[in-house]
Amino acid sequence: MTWTIRDADPGEREALVGIWRRAVEATHHFLGPAEIDDLEPRVRAELARAALRVAEGPDGPVGFLGGSAGEVDMLFVDPPVHGRGAGTALLDDAAAHHPVLTLDVNEQNPTARDWYARRGFVETGRSESDEDGRPYPLLHLRRVTPPGPAPDRALKNGGRRVPREGAREPA
Repeated sequence: MTWTIRDADPGEREALVGIWRRAVEATHHFLGPAEIDDLEPRVRAELARAALRVAEGPDGPVGFLGGSAGEVDMLFVDPPVHGRGAGTALLDDAAAHHPVLTLDVNEQNPTARDWYARRGFVETGRSESDEDGRPYPLLHLRRVTPPGPAPDRALKNGGRRVPREGAREPA
């Protein structure tokens, strides 16, 4: 599926809150319903002031990313489209503007940890609690370059190794 990545429209904040809530309910199993309810006003406030990019499909927004200067503060995708490339498209859009991306992920969210690892993020640290001091450890992640195949400069001429230009041949 191809997603359109664009700036968020202030009129779609309610739709983005809905995406956030459904994504959290589907992936943050360590949070109970009351904790999610308690977080919602804060999320609403953050969405109102954050610079947001939206992944849009034929029926409207399916995910969003918020952050600045290469720091991803939030990335949420509606569960019905998990695994269809919307989150990756949002990350690729951010990486096009910032070659180094950093973010925090809840340690108790193994699905997200694995998802970020498959996209080239590595752990650079850990905090025992979240930014509000709650007992939800955060893993600090960083990706320097988008993952992808290395340029095929070494194998040419029927599989014989060809040195890069300016490289010396081994003795």
